[in-house]
Amino acid sequence: MTALQPARHDPPDGRDTLAREGRAPTTGPGPTPRVRFPLVDEISRHCLEDDEPETVHVEVHLPGRLDHARLRTAFHRALARHPRVLMRQAPARWWHRHYRWQLTPTPDTDPVVFPPPGPDALTRARDRALTDCPPLDAAPPLRLEVIEPTHPTTTDVQLAPPQGTVLLLTAHHTALDGPAALRILATTAELYGHTRPSPLTTPPPHHTPRLSAPLPHHNPLTRPTHIAPSLLHQHPTNEPTKPTKPTTKPRRSHTPLPGNGMLLIHLPLPTRPPHPAGTPAPYTINDQLLVATYLMTTRWNAQHNHPTAPVVIAMPIDDRPRGPRMPIGNGTRLAPVHFPSPPRATAAPTPSRLLHQTAAHTRALKSTPSPQLGLAGTLLTALPLPIGARRALTRALRALATPWAPTALLSNIGRVPYPLDFGDEGGRATAVWFSAPARMPRGLSVTAAATSGGDRIHLALRWSRALLDDAAAARLLDLFRSSLATTARPPEPEANWSSPEPTWPPPPEADQPPPDSTRPPAPEAARPTPPPPQTAWPPPTPDRPQPESPSNRSPAEGAGPPAEGATP
Repeated sequence: MTALQPARHDPPDGRDTLAREGRAPTTGPGPTPRVRFPLVDEISRHCLEDDEPETVHVEVHLPGRLDHARLRTAFHRALARHPRVLMRQAPARWWHRHYRWQLTPTPDTDPVVFPPPGPDALTRARDRALTDCPPLDAAPPLRLEVIEPTHPTTTDVQLAPPQGTVLLLTAHHTALDGPAALRILATTAELYGHTRPSPLTTPPPHHTPRLSAPLPHHNPLTRPTHIAPSLLHQHPTNEPTKPTKPTTKPRRSHTPLPGNGMLLIHLPLPTRPPHPAGTPAPYTINDQLLVATYLMTTRWNAQHNHPTAPVVIAMPIDDRPRGPRMPIGNGTRLAPVHFPSPPRATAAPTPSRLLHQTAAHTRALKSTPSPQLGLAGTLLTALPLPIGARRALTRALRALATPWAPTALLSNIGRVPYPLDFGDEGGRATAVWFSAPARMPRGLSVTAAATSGGDRIHLALRWSRALLDDAAAARLLDLFRSSLATTARPPEPEANWSSPEPTWPPPPEADQPPPDSTRPPAPEAARPTPPPPQTAWPPPTPDRPQPESPSNRSPAEGAGPPAEGATP
């Protein structure tokens, strides 16, 4: 036995925890229950690569510190409450029909780790979350690292607050996804802080009411665009030039590093138009994130002279309840959100128009049930073939479908539906990040979350190092930041009348004094001036007399049709 293979032992208080939860541990040499791999688990297992670990990273920042023994006990009790995570992959041979999970009464290894504190402890833990995937042959397939920085003061927003704690959970994506991992942490917080489940954890409806408008039609043979790679040292230009075919194949200046890279930032919540109480908003924060990802992609590819093509963003949809009985595993379904190719000759659509079109598209996707990985994934797992043949077929079809892979993945949990309150010692979570794997050929994932009651988005950009280097990823993140700012509604100008939602133009009585008032009429310059009229198009011909001012223009000489996206 080596240091890389730790001894498997019963965790402390493991059997006592099961007894307190009303579950008797399995004794004797009797067989343990086995569960067939679900659809997403099997496809993920077929496509595993050593160079790109399939890890899910969840990071929770707390203002206080936690007791080690008490936290370990609470986490083990949380695992016992969600027995679906206490499992390991059963031994399988190529002629077996299915992969199977083997359920275990207790963990094979202690998943709670307390690394040595230090100024770079969090950085090293994040690197391990991207490179060291928990094994599938040991239960549970996840790892919880508790990071306690030693420096009380720091200016880096990515580090924990002074005297704070960071909980970094790394899970194998073949076994469970980000929402399931977050649910386990929420149960741990409830057990540690002796709090009841929050009312925010009430299950949402599985499907919203079906809309009458069908999904927009898209040609399935159209190849979407992908992020322009940066490893060939392509320098962005201000003016896009016509792409030319190189006479010789360019050489890479260095061998790309395996695995993923990751950047975490805070962003303010983009503003949206006001709407009456009790009515849904015209579009959601998720729609704004989708449009920002689209704008980021098109601007990046234009700077790198990448050929234009439609953009397809994979969006996970989670229909599971968020309460204590939430099913643990991979429960999301991927839905493609299509965006048109950026126009060259005509003007690009305004952000407002993109937001409303995207909102209609996502509402239709959420209200329409669909397979988790589409029809192709369902057919592959249903073939009456052994797992060895299905694995070879799945990997071959995945390689053939590379040109049709989505451009990027956007996963938005929204406001975390749990308070993540660890009591008086640990406090409530101040920041929550999570990230999804960014495997080629897609190579890019954008994930977002917000704490309960928070006013900021905690966003993670994760990329494949076979696609981007660190400097290029930082520039891409800056593009996303500016693209998200363009989707925000501009602030309203200050008005001279009291109204919950000021509009333009003001009501006529706002400019007129009351009938019984003795105040002389205000001079013309003191009255509120309306916004300037739209620019006339086409412009007036030279032989046509020009009006002296917009107010003297007759109705027949109007300004023509308003510009796209402008308010008439």
